[in-house]
Formats: sequence, structure tokens, C-alpha cells
Amino acid sequence: FLITFGPFAIFYLAFYILCFIGGGFVVLLLFGKINSEKHLERCEHSYLPSTQTAILKVLEEIKSESRPIKIDRRLTGSSIIDEPLQQVIQFALRDYIQYWYYTLSDDETFLLEIRQTVQNALVEFSTRSKEVDWQPYFTTRLVDDFATHLRVFRKAQERLNEREDPKQRDAPEELLDSFFEAEVEMERKICRDVVCMSRKDEEGYLRDLCEVLLYLLLPPGDFHNKNMRYFLREVLARGVLLPLINQLSDPDYINQFVIWMIHDSSCNYEAFLNILKLTDKAAELEAVKDKVLEELQYLRSLDTGGDDINFIKNQINSLLFVKKVCETRIQRLQSGKEVDALKLAANFGKLCVIPLEHIIVHNIALQFFMDYMQHMGGQAILFFWLTVEGYRVTAQQQLEVLQSSQRDGKRQSSQTTKGLLRSAALGVYDQYLSEKASPRVEVDKAAVTRLAQKLNKEDPTPEIFDEIQKKVYDMMLRDERFYPSFKQHPLYVRMLAELDMLKEPSYRGSDDGDGGDKLTRNLICHHRRKKLKK
Repeated sequence: FLITFGPFAIFYLAFYILCFIGGGFVVLLLFGKINSEKHLERCEHSYLPSTQTAILKVLEEIKSESRPIKIDRRLTGSSIIDEPLQQVIQFALRDYIQYWYYTLSDDETFLLEIRQTVQNALVEFSTRSKEVDWQPYFTTRLVDDFATHLRVFRKAQERLNEREDPKQRDAPEELLDSFFEAEVEMERKICRDVVCMSRKDEEGYLRDLCEVLLYLLLPPGDFHNKNMRYFLREVLARGVLLPLINQLSDPDYINQFVIWMIHDSSCNYEAFLNILKLTDKAAELEAVKDKVLEELQYLRSLDTGGDDINFIKNQINSLLFVKKVCETRIQRLQSGKEVDALKLAANFGKLCVIPLEHIIVHNIALQFFMDYMQHMGGQAILFFWLTVEGYRVTAQQQLEVLQSSQRDGKRQSSQTTKGLLRSAALGVYDQYLSEKASPRVEVDKAAVTRLAQKLNKEDPTPEIFDEIQKKVYDMMLRDERFYPSFKQHPLYVRMLAELDMLKEPSYRGSDDGDGGDKLTRNLICHHRRKKLKK
């Protein structure tokens, strides 16, 4: 061995053995490292359960393309109404939902579901609206509420004018306090000061109102979904109703709306003069007077001849008369004659007597008598008489048109006309004479029973209400609460003052009897003119 490998063979052998053993350790280390990493990966996920088959199917359904939702765009059945409503819905979605929803998701399903829910509510609202009898509401309740609001406002203004401190008279807070105090006195159990003066309470009231509407209009499944209900409630209350109320109560919007309404049909000459005579705002009269002076200056500067000169002269004369009316009214307001009307009447001793039949056909006199009847709680009696007068005129016109068309050989169904008249007559009966009428006109029960039998068995005629209307007229004429007391009321004196029949004692020829006869003749002529116009 030594001869063959040499003396250093022992050292080489030992070195070879060490390298073999070290190489074995290196191979074992690499093999264990690789296997341990694989095992560690298996151990890290070993605590999760195995994926179920149902979850995979749900994921596939979510990933798959959803079916498009078909929306019926019909709401009320009228395209004239449906198209603006669809635009309102689209704008509401754009302004209140889409701007934040698209930051969360691009899926259109949520928006379509909300649109479908809103449309279902509108369809239900339209269906319920068709079942409501709107005639009593618009002819009685709405008119009464509006008139009550005006009476409360006038009463609040009168209280402010009675105060001695001018700062209190001009303070808006004092006007609000006086208004709601008068409202409590008139409405007895209702006062809306909290809702009207507090923004927070107003929003709370609108939320409650929307909650009730959603309960009535939404399907049970949608209503019991609190997220959907609260979402729609907030959008309706703060995005629709609150801005609408703020816009309708904006003075500038009201003025623009009035201008738009009278743009094509301006008021006639008589109505314009009545407004000038009834207004108590000196600033408005001054503004009208300034406009009249500008128009007079323009007309006088025109250089015309022929037939145009007569037309311009007539215009100048009319403007001069309007200017005189404004100056007279301003002088009366500044002199305090309006406030001292009762003292002025006391100087006469005896006032002009205007018959009731002339009061209820004259627009200015009727306004004061209507205010008095509402103050005494007899407005239903007066409204019934006026409604019957309107029914009589309408029925006569409808029957005349029917007879004229039959004479001309035109086809017009008499049953349709009679059906319309019957519907109108039943509406008057249900509104004022039936058991469910509120307020109800208390007259002879036998006459009401005979009227009900006629409405059920006979075709309605223009004279079907004549018997009860005469009894109602006699009630207003002879009952001490109504016309006899009205002649002793301050409103009667103010009525005479507005009709220019309450003159100063120093005027010549101001005899009471002659004044009453003059006013009666004027009212008779006015009544005849109204009949000719009709």
C-alpha cells in the first residue's frame, strides 16, 4: 500500500472520507429543506374547510350576466303627465343617488329597483287619487282653509296696528307671534308655530308625512325593508318636499307665477279699479300712480293726427281717472278715514240700507258679507246659495246647447248631458245637505227628503234646488244672526265706505234716503250688466 500509493496515501484517504461524509450531509440538508417547505405550505392551509359546491354556484351566478329589468313607463295613463313625471324621477336619481352610488358599484340593478319602487308608488297614488271626490275639497275645504288663513293674517295685522310703539308694529317677530296667537284663538286646538318656525321640526314633520305616504303606497315587502324605507323617506322629505315648499313660499317665485298667469289674460278695467279701491297699501298706489304719470307723459309726447288722436284722447282720459282714484285712495289712507269709519258712521245716525238680494250679486259687497258670515259660522249657508246659482247657470247653458244641437241636426247624446247634470246635482246635495256633509246646511227635513227623491227618480233640471234655495235665502234675510245683525256690524260700515256711500256730513246732498236709493239703483244696474254678460 505504501509502495503503491506512497507515504501520503493515509492522509489522502482520510481527506476523501471526510469529503464523502460532508457531501452526504449537504445532500441531506438540501433534500430536507425542499421537503420541509412543501410540508409547511400544506400545514398553513390545513385549518380551512374544503370549499362547498353551493358557494361555487353562487359565485358563478354573481359572475354571470344579470337579466335586464323591464320597467313599464306608464304611470297615470296620460302621456302628457307621464313624460314630465319620468323626467322628475330621472333627475332625482341623478341628483341624489347616482353621484355617490357609482363610486361604490357600476351595477345598474340597484338603481333600476329604486326606480321601479318609485313608479309603483306613483301608480298607486294615481289610482287612489281617482277614487277621491275632489269637488267638495276644492270648492269648500280648500276655500275655507285659504279664507281662514287670510282672516288670521288680517287679524294679526289689526293687532299690530293697535299697538302704540312703532318698533313693535314693524317687527317681523311681533307679526309672527300675533299671527299664531290669532290662529290658536280661531282654530281652538291647532297651532302650527313649531312646524313653521323651526327648520328641524319642519323636517321631522315632513319625515312623518312621508312615512305615512310610503305606508299607504308601497307594497308590504318594500315598506318593511327599513333601509329602503328610510332611504326613500329622506329623499322625498329633504330632496322633494322641502325644496318645493321653500320655492312655493318664495315671494319672488309667487310674483313670477302671478305674472305668468295673467300674461295672456290680464284683468279687466272693472277688476283693476276694484283692486285700487280695496287696497290698503299706500306704496302700491304710489307705484301705480307713477306708472300712470309715465304713460301720460308718453301719450302727450306723441304727434299724431286723424283717427288716432281720438284714441289717444280716450286713453289719456282713462289714465287721468285712474290717477284720480289713486290720489283719492292715498288721501283717505293718510287721513286715517279707514280707521275712523265707525266714528264717521255714528255722525250719520242712519246708514244706507242695501237689500240682501243686491249684496249677494255685487262682488265688493259680497266680499264683506262673506267675511261676516264666516265670522258668524254661517258660511255654509252662503256658499250653498252661491253654488246653487252656479249650478243653475251651468244647467241652463248645457240644456240650451243640447236643444240647439238637436235643432241643427247634430248628434249629441241627451243621456250624457243629463248624466253630467245629475252628477253635479248629487255633488251639491252630498256637499251641503246629506247626512255626511260637513258643514251641513240645516233646513226643513221634509224639503231635503223631497229633493233626494227627485234626484233619484227624475231628471235634474235647473230649478231642482229652488225650494231649498228660497228657504236658505229667507234664513239669511230674517235670522237675526245674519243679515239683520250684519247691518249693525262694522263690516257693513266698511262696505259702505268702499262703495263710496259713506260720505262726510259736510257734503251737500248727502241725504241718507237718497244715498240708499242711489246705491240700490247702482247695484241693480250692475246686476243687470252681469246677467247680460252671462
